[in-house]
Amino acid sequence: MRLRTLTLAAASGTALLAAGLLPAHASADAGSAQEGTVSAADLLAKVTSCSQISNGKYKTDDETSATVPVCGKNGAVFWKADMDVDCDGQRTTNCNEDRDPWYQDDTAFHQSDGKPLKAETLPYVVVPSSSSIWNYSGAGIKGGGVVAVVYNNKVEYAVVGDTGPTQIIGEASYATAKALGIDPDPETGGTDSGVTYILFKNSKVSPIESHSAAVSLGDQLARQFIANN
Repeated sequence: MRLRTLTLAAASGTALLAAGLLPAHASADAGSAQEGTVSAADLLAKVTSCSQISNGKYKTDDETSATVPVCGKNGAVFWKADMDVDCDGQRTTNCNEDRDPWYQDDTAFHQSDGKPLKAETLPYVVVPSSSSIWNYSGAGIKGGGVVAVVYNNKVEYAVVGDTGPTQIIGEASYATAKALGIDPDPETGGTDSGVTYILFKNSKVSPIESHSAAVSLGDQLARQFIANN
């Protein structure tokens, strides 16, 4: 987690994954991060209106005004925001003190072996720490919970992996950004808008570090979400 003081530059779109590197469950389209069987369009169609469940709204960065509510749906909560890049957790080639001025060597939730998560390789989402605005745990959101992250007509399944500032929303791991074609650089990357985060209530991936488990459970929960909303 970090306190951003600068507005992030818009994503350049140059970090798209090469089709040959996509996992077997992804779409064959070059640069696509579609995971599972539910399309981005089908998910977005269910989150066109907001029934606000947060007591207030969040900022996307320190210097912006509070404009982002947490919204409730059957079986999920969601918000639409930017994406700041979180590189916290285990030190790796691209996530360390030299690459990230806000780097911290821990995450709120840990792997099954007790070690912090790996932001460079594990898609995870940061939720705001509990406050008078909103208490994520009271809404059925927990560490390891499944999140469908939708951006630019792509779907990436992630887990709830870290907590952030109490007044700021819109952050995900290096791996999440990269998979969605967003510049994953922790200092200059991210995107200023256009990201939808759908968090499925009372879900938990085990072990939390298994992305394939997150995709499998996420696809199941996404289909339920479409049917129930």
